[in-house]
Amino acid sequence: MSDAQTRIDQLVKTNDIVLFMKGNASFPMCGFSGRAIQILKACGVDPKAVKTVNVLEDDGVRQGIK
Repeated sequence: MSDAQTRIDQLVKTNDIVLFMKGNASFPMCGFSGRAIQILKACGVDPKAVKTVNVLEDDGVRQGIK
C-alpha cells in the first residue's frame, strides 16, 4: 500500500466522518465542497465533528481517493 493509501485508510478508520474536499469546513475552495458542508450542517452534523482533508495540499491523497 502506498503512503497516501495508508494515510487515507488511517483517516477513514479513525474518524466518524471524513470529507475529502478543496479547502476546509471554514473556507471551502469550490462549490461542491461548500455544498457538501451545507448538506452536513442541514442534517444536524456539527462541522467540528467532521474531519476535513484539503486535497489541494496533498496530491497523493487527491489521486488516491479517485
